[in-house]
Amino acid sequence: MSSPADRLHPVVVHHMANTLGWQSMRQLQEQAVDPLLDGHDALLIAPTAGGKTEAAVFPLLTAMAEQSWPAVSVLYVCPLRALLNNLEPRLRGYASWVGRRVGLWHGDVGASTRKRLLIEPPDLLLTTPESLEAMLVSTRVDPRAFFAHVQAVVVDEVHAFAGDDRGWHLLAVLERLQRLAGRPLQRIGLSATVGNPAELLTWLQGSASSRPATVVAPPDNGPSGTAPDVTLDYVGSLANAATVVSSLHRGEKRLVFCESRRQVEELALALREHGVTTFVSHSSIAVDERRRAEQAFAEARDCVIVSTSTLELGIDVGDLDRIIQIDAPRTVASFLQRLGRTGRRPGTERNALLLATRPEALVHGAGLLKLWSDGWVEPVTPPPSPRHLVAQQLLGLCLQEHRVGDATWAEWLGDFGGVSPAERQEIVDWLLATGHLDSDSGMLFIGPEAERRYGRRHFMELVSVFTAEPEFTVIAGRREVGTVDPLVLTRKVDGPRIVVLAGRAWEVTHIDWRRHRCWVSEAQQPGRMRWQGQAQPLSFELCQARRDVLLGDDPGVRLTERASKALANEREAAAPFVERDATVVETSGPWWWTWAGARANATIAAAIPDVVDARTRYDNDRLRLRGEVDAAELHAAISSALSSSLPLPEVDEAAIRGLKFADALPSRLAAHTLAERLSDPVATRTTFLQARMWLRHST
Repeated sequence: MSSPADRLHPVVVHHMANTLGWQSMRQLQEQAVDPLLDGHDALLIAPTAGGKTEAAVFPLLTAMAEQSWPAVSVLYVCPLRALLNNLEPRLRGYASWVGRRVGLWHGDVGASTRKRLLIEPPDLLLTTPESLEAMLVSTRVDPRAFFAHVQAVVVDEVHAFAGDDRGWHLLAVLERLQRLAGRPLQRIGLSATVGNPAELLTWLQGSASSRPATVVAPPDNGPSGTAPDVTLDYVGSLANAATVVSSLHRGEKRLVFCESRRQVEELALALREHGVTTFVSHSSIAVDERRRAEQAFAEARDCVIVSTSTLELGIDVGDLDRIIQIDAPRTVASFLQRLGRTGRRPGTERNALLLATRPEALVHGAGLLKLWSDGWVEPVTPPPSPRHLVAQQLLGLCLQEHRVGDATWAEWLGDFGGVSPAERQEIVDWLLATGHLDSDSGMLFIGPEAERRYGRRHFMELVSVFTAEPEFTVIAGRREVGTVDPLVLTRKVDGPRIVVLAGRAWEVTHIDWRRHRCWVSEAQQPGRMRWQGQAQPLSFELCQARRDVLLGDDPGVRLTERASKALANEREAAAPFVERDATVVETSGPWWWTWAGARANATIAAAIPDVVDARTRYDNDRLRLRGEVDAAELHAAISSALSSSLPLPEVDEAAIRGLKFADALPSRLAAHTLAERLSDPVATRTTFLQARMWLRHST
């Protein structure tokens, strides 16, 4: 009986057995062969080190060899340069099996290497979306010749792209490449587990794909076939976390994830003081230094590497024995990605130890683990209405083509992000009015304002703006406190802007929107400071899970005795504010405990302004009402809001300047784009319906 491997090139099959030592292919790899060789667009889903790269590349190398594809025929796109550097030797070896070449092109690749790649194009090019666009607009590259033979594109860690504007940028660049190549490109996404795989694949296909689409996502229980071993502990401080990490699992290789660079550095210092061989990885460390640390860790045994999310993606640091998480990530998807780092060797199991350093971090971790144990994962949802990227792409297209028709330029992008034709025309009119574009005889071309604003270094400011982390670094004095989501700083507030970070309340004193820096001083807030100010926005589902845990639901993982006692204390303290089938209004405040998430609470504040406090204070769990509001008035306001379209939250005018290419948009469209991203209409309506049926007051 034939097997999927029979369709692979015989040389590839030979090396799978004799070079890699494989006795068989993994289930994902077997299931990917037929759809990829049949030309389907596909989404391949497996944990880190689950064999996704081979599942995509081996069929493509087979097609490349059997159909005599000329160079460049395959693009392999990654979100991180480090991931590309890590993959290049492996893919170079695979390609050599069938006499093909691999090239690497990103911002750290030198000019001489790029020149050589242009003279002798590789068969498979590893790159980033930003580098692809830089090649499209470069005067040194002829994109029509260089990309003329592209047949397929592999997008690694596609979920990491799709969740923010880099995903829209990637799609637009692929649309332009597809038009240059004169054929629809086969699109293959590689992803960790996501909650909406079919929708993610549809998004990756673009607006006008005619290819069949296949999601390949076999069940995964790890090499051992057993359920992961996950424990939640409460340690109360980062110093105590260092003590626990240093005393447990000696002789093993441990990867410790933290949620900020400050935590990484403090924990690493404490571990070294305990005599633990410790390495560090985060985005503020120079690339070469970080690479040396990762390599040293990969070759060592009894050691720890402490990292932010930089090691969440598939960068190879060798086989790990343990994953330790300080506090908890913001999403189940991140936890799954990190958990998948372990259990790679036969006979080992996936495992994770979560150490909560604060009571609220314990509740957050318990809620996240409850969702994970229930089998729920966040859907990956691209940010709505990328109007600013329409402007950026039009400018980039004018650089690429020199002149584009004012009636035909939109054909290059397809139905991009749902931005309407009327809004596209408004964007063009604005670019012409502001001098970003000029026009003549129905043709558009780069204007003097675009030259002035973006023309330095061959317009690199225009094409390489998505490589920076989207979060803002929060600084108190000379000390980095951590990072916050831009949406924490975007909404309009009356009075001081208070953010919650590292278990403390901080008053924002200055925001540098261009450099993504935020300066703060310690806030003098009375009462339970941890419930005040803006925390990192969490999903509606995670906030509901946190509420359910406080109501007594089991997180579904092992709890240490310390965690059980601390969680019991939190449940007792939260008892007045949680209800199984109700939302609660705390009369002292008054605070409305919605447990709906910061985006939903922002939308609620915009929808019922007459009953919400003028200062519109809210966080993920509650928002403040006017002191004189009673239940009947609140119910009436909710009923009125449900009968019409929900308004968008107000945004801080200064925040508009922080939106990339906001100057290339009319101010109305820029504000509307930010406001849409601050809102959560679905969770808002769900909360309104819950509250209209059930509402309890608490004193």
